[in-house]
Amino acid sequence: MDLSALALARDLLRCPSVTPRDAGAQAVLADALERLGFTVTLLPFGPEPIHNLYARLGTGGPHLCFAGHTDVVPEGMTASWSSDPFAGDVRDGLLYGRGACDMKGGIAAFVAAVARLLAQRPLRGSVSLLITGDEEGPARHGTREVLEWMRAHGEAPDFCLLGEPTNPRELGEVIKIGRRGSLNARIAVEGRQGHVAYPDRADNPVHRLMDVLSELRARTLDAGTEWFEPSSLQVTSIDVGNAAHNVIPQEAGARLNIRFNDAHRGEELASWIRDVCARHGTGCRAEIAISGEAFVTEPGSAVTRLVESVAAITGRTPRLDTGGGTSDARFISTMFPVAEFGLVGASMHQVDEHVSLANLAALDDIYLDFMQRFGL
Repeated sequence: MDLSALALARDLLRCPSVTPRDAGAQAVLADALERLGFTVTLLPFGPEPIHNLYARLGTGGPHLCFAGHTDVVPEGMTASWSSDPFAGDVRDGLLYGRGACDMKGGIAAFVAAVARLLAQRPLRGSVSLLITGDEEGPARHGTREVLEWMRAHGEAPDFCLLGEPTNPRELGEVIKIGRRGSLNARIAVEGRQGHVAYPDRADNPVHRLMDVLSELRARTLDAGTEWFEPSSLQVTSIDVGNAAHNVIPQEAGARLNIRFNDAHRGEELASWIRDVCARHGTGCRAEIAISGEAFVTEPGSAVTRLVESVAAITGRTPRLDTGGGTSDARFISTMFPVAEFGLVGASMHQVDEHVSLANLAALDDIYLDFMQRFGL
């Protein structure tokens, strides 16, 4: 089996592992890891089930864990692609395919780096992989459940490197050391339907919903913190479903999202939203889901070594950042320190997703250099 980054990436791309399907992707990865001497544990969770795996090589310290996901988002209209999205085609120095940069390319680069290290000398310490098939989906039966399994089995890495595509345009721009929290809320206001000419005989829920949203929007949540920009509340939908001009509707609803920094906890914000709703009548209620808390990994020796590795290979000193959406780092951070660094993500989730072969090879070099600096 060819364990180069390009060969392994192409093998993974040929598996159409659109969440929640695995389509053989983790079998490809498990085979590669077992050939390198890893002990691979398959961890299916949930009713589907979702495919996950945990693999470890070595028993001592230091212990570095690499995390990632083999699932991908849907390819969309295949006819819009310049080639089959699951063929792993190479053209003009680019590797094409759904998941090329998010994030099968990153997984392939890490495994290739481990193979190169083992070809040079015996491993010092331990290296492991936490791989899920549920990152792009609901994330209920993926990393969170693998972490619980790790806790129960005494697996406690010193540091975790998540291989998400962190770079906007060029390799070496950004290392993510944290992520904002995310809260989703659906607000429903129950009124009393009636004729618009007789408003005294009705209770207009749209007006009360507007008052609720105005009060929520009026609050400045914070001015930002050391590592985070200001928290942001965004109304994403207002729904009434009223087709008549002369009818006051029975119910009105809205959806909103708050991306919050480490000045807040999700439940604190949820309580605030519920309190605001309560002030606007018994018919106003909120359904709230917190998909992740804000976290930051304070820069220490591992992050410093990662910065040094990126700079040594790319010639760029990456900035430490906490922006963007959520990732499985929100779960990992509850158990051990984690930072994220991977490929350029400019084409992720798009038609003709791709990664340059030069960047794929450079990421392989960065991961190898980081493992050596980490003490492996």
